[in-house]
Amino acid sequence: MASDVTVSDPRDRLIVALDFPNVGAAEAMVWQLGDAVSFYKIGLELTVAGGLDLAADLIGSGKKVFLDLKLHDIGATVERATAAAAERGVHLLTVHAYPQTLRAAARGAAGSALKVLGVTVLTSYDAQDLAEAGYALGIEEMVRRRAEQVRDAGIAGVICAPTDARMVRGVLGPQGLVVTPGVRPAGADTGDQKRIATPGEAILAGANAIVVGRPVTSAKDPEAAARAILAEMDAAG
Repeated sequence: MASDVTVSDPRDRLIVALDFPNVGAAEAMVWQLGDAVSFYKIGLELTVAGGLDLAADLIGSGKKVFLDLKLHDIGATVERATAAAAERGVHLLTVHAYPQTLRAAARGAAGSALKVLGVTVLTSYDAQDLAEAGYALGIEEMVRRRAEQVRDAGIAGVICAPTDARMVRGVLGPQGLVVTPGVRPAGADTGDQKRIATPGEAILAGANAIVVGRPVTSAKDPEAAARAILAEMDAAG
């Protein structure tokens, strides 16, 4: 069973991705979802379209925010950017799981409530994509190595494909935070994801929380879709 390291409200196990091109569309979705969703992901596209102001509004209204920026830069820049996210009250922040970047993010988050997640291998990548990028390791070994580096850097946890969650949980132990995108309810369109699982499968594999976008935000009734996913996760454990 997954660790409850950060989950005080069962709704926090579902993070809805606000993958919209503008703040107005994102705000409309938040209004539609109402109390069904407590946690939102703001990614790169929305961030550069005004998403930081939206993040402040969400945090001010009692919601939690996952800022998915996948930071990777020189150490001083990553440290300062991480500290800035912490000052804004962001709950989760992603950085690429390179040792120097991880250590810098750990320094930036020190003493704050911000939890940093190391990106292992993107869920849109498969073995061929890694080889094309020049990596000799396969996906499983690459994910394992980066999970070990996350653990050794002392940051909160890992964001990884649900198909890697069980292995990552074994590396991080019960107190590590495992968040999984690439989650699709049974029968949903897989989109650009290559390594996927259902919400229940992700929880059973050891995920603390899942990230879901289009299966909720493109549903005819987004609130009902979100509640159905939460119910499936509750049934899984």
